[in-house]
Amino acid sequence: MTNATRALLLVTMLALGACGFHLRGSNLKDVQYAFKSLYLKAPGETLFVADLRKYLKANKIELTPTADTADLVLEVVTEQATKQILSLSGSGRVQEFQLFYRVSLRAYDGNQTDWISPDDILLSRIMTYDDAQVYSKAQEEEMLFKDMRSDAVAQSVRRLSKAKPQL
Repeated sequence: MTNATRALLLVTMLALGACGFHLRGSNLKDVQYAFKSLYLKAPGETLFVADLRKYLKANKIELTPTADTADLVLEVVTEQATKQILSLSGSGRVQEFQLFYRVSLRAYDGNQTDWISPDDILLSRIMTYDDAQVYSKAQEEEMLFKDMRSDAVAQSVRRLSKAKPQL
């Protein structure tokens, strides 16, 4: 790459940054929600629930201590992380796993009117496996589940941003 090309690329990047350019939908902090307060109902304080709670607070959604005082109740019905063997070698050793992460959500108001009907967020990733790298593959699996969890949190917040009472 010549110096002129690099300079042109640099000027273009600076111009885009200076004009306030950003991808559509990439800034969820300016989203207006159809509710003022939210109660997060979950079977336990899992990593997903903790991440969701943190993300909701960062988006300035008031989290109430009881469902009675909230405009909307977001219920985390189930959360499940599973692993399935995808392929085996000729000698019967595992070569690939498929990781699944499923979260079931429902949102409703004080009148039990659904805002988000019971729905699942289902994510999956494929991971290669090698018996010689057990520790690193365990770390990779943990990292993939963490990535799927953060993706599920982002999808949940996007669904909340579009939530309205269903008739």
